[in-house]
Amino acid sequence: MRLPKNRQNKGRATDFVLRRKILLTVMLMGMAGLAGRAVYLQIINVQFLQQQGDIRHVGVVPVSAYRGKILDRNNEPLAISTPVESVWVNPQHLKREQIGKFKQVAKLLKVPAKKVKKLLKAGSNIRFSYLKRRITPKLTEKIKLLKVSGVYFLREFRRYYPVGIVSAHVVGFTDIDDVGLEGMEHYKESTLRGVAGKKRVIRDGKRQVIKEKDIENIKDPISGQDLVLSIDQRIQYLAYRELQKAVKKYKAVSASLVVMDAKNGEVLAVVNQPSFNPNTKKGLKAGLYRNRAILDVFEPGSTVKPFVIAAALDGGYINDNTKIETHGFYRVGRNLVKDVHNYGTLDLMHILKKSSNVAISKIALKMPAEYFWNSYKQLGFGESAHIGFPGEAKGELLSYRKWRDFEQATMSYGYGVSSSVLQLARAYTALADDGVLHSVSLLKRQQDFDSRRVFRTETARKVIAMLEHVVKKGGTAYKARVDGYRVAGKTGTVKKATVGGYADDKYVAIFVGLAPVSNPRFVIAVMVDEPRAEEYYGGLVAAPIFSKVMAGVLRVYGVAPDKEETMPVLLTRSE
Repeated sequence: MRLPKNRQNKGRATDFVLRRKILLTVMLMGMAGLAGRAVYLQIINVQFLQQQGDIRHVGVVPVSAYRGKILDRNNEPLAISTPVESVWVNPQHLKREQIGKFKQVAKLLKVPAKKVKKLLKAGSNIRFSYLKRRITPKLTEKIKLLKVSGVYFLREFRRYYPVGIVSAHVVGFTDIDDVGLEGMEHYKESTLRGVAGKKRVIRDGKRQVIKEKDIENIKDPISGQDLVLSIDQRIQYLAYRELQKAVKKYKAVSASLVVMDAKNGEVLAVVNQPSFNPNTKKGLKAGLYRNRAILDVFEPGSTVKPFVIAAALDGGYINDNTKIETHGFYRVGRNLVKDVHNYGTLDLMHILKKSSNVAISKIALKMPAEYFWNSYKQLGFGESAHIGFPGEAKGELLSYRKWRDFEQATMSYGYGVSSSVLQLARAYTALADDGVLHSVSLLKRQQDFDSRRVFRTETARKVIAMLEHVVKKGGTAYKARVDGYRVAGKTGTVKKATVGGYADDKYVAIFVGLAPVSNPRFVIAVMVDEPRAEEYYGGLVAAPIFSKVMAGVLRVYGVAPDKEETMPVLLTRSE
């Protein structure tokens, strides 16, 4: 049965009103919910939106710390750090249309093609990769002009060595992360290295920093401490130059030289040849990095003879009037000790001047083995100089309990004992400073609190007077003389040890000396390894190097000449 038309219209109107009310109610409820949510987020829980915004746009980045400078004793820079940029990439931020520009960047930075291909590989999850660490400012500017999305810059520091090869073995160098690997850079890593800081930055949607003004410093970086060495760069350069010339002239495998202050044990110069440039280490062999003057040992030969005489004098086993008959040879058990010539009968001065193995062996065998061994031990042989340098050599000094007479004899002229150039220079401070042996320091200091007496004052002075004759005519080190100054020293020429014995054609040439004799200020030890020209004796190869370097040192420090013919004469007016 059909309803009347008016009743049908009335039913439709009722349904429309109901639907409208329901829709309006839902809309009002939705608006109320949104308003409530807005109130909740912006008033009640305001930190939530701030956190979410910070996650997307605020980040914390490290702030590199400045590494301490290394300075010479006159505050001249030997190692400094300069701010530079490192380039890194987030492949996820690279735009397809900028791939060509990115390849330009890679080419400028000489990034291997294999690495570029890996970074651009589809589906890669790489979000951080260095392209090049510590680039030059000029290169930085070129890359910034390309404006490649996904390529970013990080401020770091690059180590620079102003004097390069001259002080390379002493100063050392750092790795790509600014960690010391060699030399004082490594030895004093904890002192030089600073502590990185942190700062908060604001980034845009591409993760690029868009605001660096008023950035919050979370933690300020702490700079490393500066290091002042005992090295005098003027002396270092002088020694380097002369040693370089000598290695070339005598066609030597290598050479080392140490200059020490005779009064307090400071090392004024440590030089090795060949050297290397710490500013660019490409293609260099690891052996070149070794500071051979401190790390390598050799048998010191006749340079130890003055210590044998000093020990014997102090112990009363010989006296000023002692004379030794040499005959040119001396049989010790089944072995033979020989001299170059038959020097006949020699007093103590001529034993050193002629460098008689026979005479010094006879003196050594007058002393008990333990006493003789202890005299070497007190001079620092067989133990490191305790300067803390990485890998510092100890040398070798066999226990006297293992000696036979022949071992005791050969040790008196420098075979069977080994030392570094630094150890040998240090031992001579015991003669130069009136019998007081100094500790060694590569750091600047005013006084040596660890010095100790090993010889009597009068003994040290007597031995120096004998050594002065070694540098005079007829001595083995005439080429060590320095115009205007009295010089004392001792030569050594040692056959190199090889498998099965000693080589007949490989030598080490040595000279150790001090000046001026009237008041010794400096000790210089020179060692030339395998001079392969016609000359190989210590007096002909090492002594001339000493002469030139010592002359320069005395001049630089303004030490007055002490030879009588060069000393100024004080004129007085007659009354």
